[in-house]
Amino acid sequence: MFHYFDNAATTQVRPEAARAALEAMTAGWGNPSSVYSFGREAAARVRGWRADVSAALGCQPEELYFTSCGTESDNWAVYGSLEANRRKGKHILTTAIEHAAVLEPCKALEAQGYEVTRLQPDSQGRISPRQVADALRPDTVLVSMMLVNNEVGSILPVREAVQSVRAAGCPALIHCDAIQGFLKVPFTPRELGVDLLSVSGHKIHAPKGVGALYIRKGLKFPPLLRGGGQEGGLRSGTEATGQIAAFAAAAKLGRASMEADLARMAQLKDYLIRRLGEEVPRAKVLVEDGAPHILPVTLPGYKSEVVVRLLGDRGICLSSGSACHKGKPSHVFAALNLPKGERDGALRVSLSYDTTREDADALILGLKEAAGALFTSLS
Repeated sequence: MFHYFDNAATTQVRPEAARAALEAMTAGWGNPSSVYSFGREAAARVRGWRADVSAALGCQPEELYFTSCGTESDNWAVYGSLEANRRKGKHILTTAIEHAAVLEPCKALEAQGYEVTRLQPDSQGRISPRQVADALRPDTVLVSMMLVNNEVGSILPVREAVQSVRAAGCPALIHCDAIQGFLKVPFTPRELGVDLLSVSGHKIHAPKGVGALYIRKGLKFPPLLRGGGQEGGLRSGTEATGQIAAFAAAAKLGRASMEADLARMAQLKDYLIRRLGEEVPRAKVLVEDGAPHILPVTLPGYKSEVVVRLLGDRGICLSSGSACHKGKPSHVFAALNLPKGERDGALRVSLSYDTTREDADALILGLKEAAGALFTSLS
């Protein structure tokens, strides 16, 4: 038996989602672009699945475009925004704690002559609306701000950022990476006021290999892939019906139980914070507020990668940051300006609707044993 606390990296596929994928691949496997009845039936299914995901997200079906993953959605939003605004300026505004799927395209664009402003967070991973307003320029063509940080769980002021951009009369398109926020905090794209918004299937108990990009109705946005004209002509390629079916099933179930799931995760997060204080006094919670499913903690003086391996040997799965870092230092924890000991010992605990009190107790015991068994670093 193992205890899984890395849901911000990926989630277990819901049985209902797996069954939906299997049915789409074995019974309804027609090409949605085909004109005969089997193809038309597949096209109707895709329309239904799109409606299910858009309902969970709170947008119109015609505003939702399926992609292969969250990274693709983020990349499309960044590069597409600059193409759409290519005559209006070359300044990009983002934050220093975005996912690499946003930061890496921005880095590549700098080499092409774009200027990038990366807003720095405070020690709690927060960005203030004032920072956004002060950094706007007449030539700002893209503002990209995540809703929930994937490593520390802080919730960023996306709605206020939108208000600042609009009040300044700035031509920027506004993109939100909501991959960690989808079904974890209440929002709709319209409430946030964004032009573009990215989500991913495998963060909400669908399989890997499917995501979506919200594109505000009325926005003329350039295609990502040109070809047969699928996804309204904006992302050509035969639809991945199995993954889309599973994404829809997971989104529909997640939407139905969201209120109860969030309350349960918040209670479990509070329990973990209290028990850590009682049983592992050396541990420190880095950010207590924020999304209910992410709890960043540190064992100051201990190397996080050593703690992760030790707990992994005990069947307890967690991470020292984003799975995409693959052992490299986290740019998010670095941006918080933590003391070196706290930064080196930083861990990310991330919950799901199916995380139990038994899991939490196993984690506390594992951290307690780790603190007692390991020697602190001299660094």
